[in-house]
Amino acid sequence: MQLLLVEDDAKIAEFIIAGMRENGFEVEHASTGPEGLRLARAKDHGVAVIDLMLPGMDGLRLIEEMRAAGRETPVIILSAKRSVDDRVRGLRAGGDDYLPKPFAFAELLARVQALVRRSLRATAEAVELTVGELRMNRLSREVTRSGRPIVLQPREFALLEYLMRHSGAVLSKSMILESVWDYDFDPQTNVVDVLICRLRAKLDKDFDHKMLHTLRGVGYVLKP
Repeated sequence: MQLLLVEDDAKIAEFIIAGMRENGFEVEHASTGPEGLRLARAKDHGVAVIDLMLPGMDGLRLIEEMRAAGRETPVIILSAKRSVDDRVRGLRAGGDDYLPKPFAFAELLARVQALVRRSLRATAEAVELTVGELRMNRLSREVTRSGRPIVLQPREFALLEYLMRHSGAVLSKSMILESVWDYDFDPQTNVVDVLICRLRAKLDKDFDHKMLHTLRGVGYVLKP
């Protein structure tokens, strides 16, 4: 999952980037409003964390410009402005959540993960999923690669669906556990590795081009 961080305080930015990367996020960082807007317009991020008091363009205008450009990226406003009026203005400008500084990283992470879950549910209506030569019909539960049927067990199907919805993004074990199993596991469990291994055998074994990749120590990614 890609996260856009727009924060001009170098120490806070470094703290957030390190924590988010430890939790499986790819982080793009901008320290000014214009640079943040440029990154936001360049591609869809899974979630954005945006400060309000930024050089060049304040966070409210940045969010408004993002929305005007059609970007629906979930946004958490992170600001030293703490009043009710500030929070209301932030949410009305297009923010989805508001966390005042100082903050606990655990709370920021929990809010980011909650926004990601809501965003994923909102996009969960598509019946047909396609990634390269891989096809999935969520209603008939049919999966094919280059027209060849692939038979999956229910948990394998759920994992593949999650990977296809986020193709190109690196998904950590904790993200997969939370999304595919829908309840907490011991983070040290190997159930994800075992299921990935089974799924990889069914997806890639008979093909020269491999689609399911492991980034050691980081997570897994499905690529066309």
